[in-house]
Amino acid sequence: MAETAADTAETRRADSRREARAERRAARLAKQIGAFAKEHGGAEGQLAHIGESGTRIVLVGEDGGWGDLVAPSYAVAENAARKSGITMHESFDGDFAAKVRTGPYEWSRMAGIQVGGPSNDR
Repeated sequence: MAETAADTAETRRADSRREARAERRAARLAKQIGAFAKEHGGAEGQLAHIGESGTRIVLVGEDGGWGDLVAPSYAVAENAARKSGITMHESFDGDFAAKVRTGPYEWSRMAGIQVGGPSNDR
């Protein structure tokens, strides 16, 4: 019985450490989201699963600037987005996608991938 109680206590401590680590990660991501929003006059976002790597937090600023952050899990990404206070979208389409502004770099990269533009190995 003592081993079971000790195992249970150790499991609780490990769970507590994992939860604290996830909370700290969410707070750091929320701070980064806030900095992005401040730099771009506000921001909106969307969460996208990227498999075992975690969840991508796609950000679009009011000025059309965009970027992303990666969280280790959907729960951490969701928590970070909630803490940041930005508007979140279910999908990346319609009016939300239309806010993204791309420049020459993005167009040359897209062309390079599609039709033999500049190589990607520089």
